[in-house]
Amino acid sequence: MELMSFLTIAVFAFAFIMLLAGLFTAYFGTGKSRKMGIVLLLVGLIVGGVWAYLVGFSDIEMFKDIYALDLVIDSLINLVAIIVGAIVAVGIFLVAVMKS
Repeated sequence: MELMSFLTIAVFAFAFIMLLAGLFTAYFGTGKSRKMGIVLLLVGLIVGGVWAYLVGFSDIEMFKDIYALDLVIDSLINLVAIIVGAIVAVGIFLVAVMKS
């Protein structure tokens, strides 16, 4: 179960970043890079869509016990907490270094 949760987070993160990179490259690129942006966008859509179907609607045994929406929400909350904690720690470090 833990492995499938990890894989779900990793695949959704991969698909999301591919979508963003594809949109950015397709919008700002020219020629070959614009075409590559469209390919990246399609890869993100296909990978994310297939995985969402597998965890949400398929009857495959290994995907049945994964609650993707709850998993993604928990992951985002954890990510925000990590970023806030890191920013506070770096801020305290910088203040300490600047004062000494």
